[in-house]
Order: sequence, then C-alpha cells, then structure tokens
Amino acid sequence: MAVSVTQPPNDLVDLLNARALHEGERVAYTFLEDGRTETGSLTYGELDRAARRIAAWLLDHADRGDRALLIYPPGLEFLKAFFGCLYAGVIAVPLYPPRRNRIDQRIESVGADAQATVALTTTQILFDMQRRVENARALEQIPWRATDKEDVAERDAEFQPEASTIAFLQYTSGSTAAPKGVMVSHANLIDNLAAIDQCGQHSTDSVMVSWLPVFHDMGLVYGILQPLFNGFRCYFMPSAVLFQQPIRWLEAISRYRGTHSAAPNFAYDLCAQNVKPEQLALLDLSSWLVGLNGAEPLRETTLTRFDETFRGCGLRPHTICPGYGLAEATLAVGVVRRSTPAGVCTLSARSLADNLVEEVSREDAQAQTLVSSGPPSPGTRIEIIDP
Repeated sequence: MAVSVTQPPNDLVDLLNARALHEGERVAYTFLEDGRTETGSLTYGELDRAARRIAAWLLDHADRGDRALLIYPPGLEFLKAFFGCLYAGVIAVPLYPPRRNRIDQRIESVGADAQATVALTTTQILFDMQRRVENARALEQIPWRATDKEDVAERDAEFQPEASTIAFLQYTSGSTAAPKGVMVSHANLIDNLAAIDQCGQHSTDSVMVSWLPVFHDMGLVYGILQPLFNGFRCYFMPSAVLFQQPIRWLEAISRYRGTHSAAPNFAYDLCAQNVKPEQLALLDLSSWLVGLNGAEPLRETTLTRFDETFRGCGLRPHTICPGYGLAEATLAVGVVRRSTPAGVCTLSARSLADNLVEEVSREDAQAQTLVSSGPPSPGTRIEIIDP
C-alpha cells in the first residue's frame, strides 16, 4: 500500500526510512536497460538495506562530511551508493563514468576540487580503471570501492542529518570553465521537491518514466528523488536510449502508463522528427499528464510540433510544461503548471539585443518568439539585479 507524505520529512534519510518501514515490499525503481527490457528492480526495503551496507563501509573509511565520488553507469547501483552516502553522512558527488580504460580530465578535476576521500563504483568500472588511476594524482591516494559486492554487513545508519546538512555536490558541466560544485542541502531538496509537487500535482498513483542522466540535476532530483518524495513508481533507462531510439522513451510511457516525465527541448523535437506512422499507431499517451521541458532554450515550434504529432496517440493538450531551473537553485525556479497553456510573446530581436522589450508581429523581420517558463515555483523569489 502506498503511503502519502502528509507532512514533508526533514531530510532524505527520514524519507527513505519511512518508506522502508511502512511499505518496504513495494517496488520503487525499475531499470530498463535498453528502454524495453527490465533488468532489475528495487523495493524501498531493498534500497534501504543496500544503503546501510554501503554506509557501513563508508563509516570505516571516511568521516562525516567527507566527499565520495560516485562513478556509475546508468542503473540501480547508483541509487544504492547515493543513499549509502546519505546514510553515512558522506557528501555524494555524482559523476558520469569515463570511457573504458580511461580517467577523464573532468573526474580528476572534480575529485581534486571536492577533495574527495573515497570513490564508489561498480566492479566492472573498477576493473577497467585500475591501471589508469595511478595517472590521476587526485585519485590515486583514495580508497575505491565496488559497491555491487555485498560483502559488508548491514548495520544501523545512526546519522541523522540537520536540514542544513549537505546531501550532495552538483557539479556544473565545465564546458566553459573548470567544473564548479553546488552545495545541495537536505532542506534545499525537500523544499524544492515540495514546490515541484505543487506544480506537477503528483500522487502515489503517479508513474515516472525517465531517461535523464542521474549525474544531472533534473535527472537526479526530478527523475529519481521526486518519486521517492511522493511514493510512486519510477521506471528509468540509460540516456543513450533516447539518442539511439527516441521512440523507446514514448513506448515506455505508453507501456507503463507513465504520468510524469521530463526532458530538454531537443528530446521532444527528436521524437517528433523521427517517429514513423506505424510507431504512432502503437502508442497510447493518454496517461501522460506532465512532461517538463527545460535545461535548454524553449521553442514554441517544438511545443506545437510535438502536440500535433502525438495528438492522435491520446496526448492531452498542454502536457508539455516548460520550465526553468539551475543547479544553484537545487532544480526548479519556474514551471508552467500542469494542464496550463504556456505563455508566448513575440519581440524584436534587435531591441532585445539592446536590453529593450518591444512587441512586434510574427511577420516582422526581426520577430523572435519567446516561451514563458511559468511563474516562480512556490517559495521562490526572483530578483532582477543590475550588476
């Protein structure tokens, strides 16, 4: 039986503990290796027990407040390690796994910046990287642990975080400068999850379908933690599936009666552009209530094309909800509410370049149509400041 959160918990440790205690046998997460094949699931109880095992090892090799690199391929092992860090009071640092037999510069840079004292990964990645770690000075002196080995005894997680306790570091992409870590506290997460819930109107009967990478704030906070917050089922798959066969994201929503999902603008375009008539005939998207659209510039043409392409599959009007967020705000800053049309305005691109707002007709040579990211999320204050 699903348990609804009537009073928001103080932290994620309390949250998972409560789920494990009251609905430990309920399946929480299912991994779809290729977007179709279920290769593993975790109940709340299993996740809790796995987290305790990993926490036990961490408590023997790190101090509370130390940083742990989490270097995992897509899958359930990351979830165990992430919550293991929370249970031990060790700050998680999620990172994208390197290419085979390589330590990429980003991992070494983040490891040094975070002053990581341990690294958690899988047996396969650890085996692939063993001969390479000695070439990365920031990583060679710290213990590495393959957490898919269950040779550590489970023990009680005694750590009770304060609301201000840092849960994890969300590193920026580092595409224009060295990666920078954003400190995300338990209070930040609980507050933002509650705000997103008001916008998306989730329930214990909701179903999340996600392909977003878990080292990205939208993939971790919305794709993984929102289902835990509200107590509903989550199906997730590797992000590579979206790029290789985008239809499988929509097929999963259709098959599992997905109600909530999220993606950057390009993913909606990719689906609309690549879907075939015979695939459309097999999709039923009538269960889909909210598809967040964020993480990159929003395009009105994308919203229109997606709606028109999948309307015949039962897609409801205004299912795709534009929004804006950033890691420094945990995730959401503004989101268009569920079942609400997104506002648009057409402005002069020339005037915008001069920091002026001038409405023009769509036929104007300088016309640029902007899509609203919605009102501020509940509890969010936005200030426009002249530096």
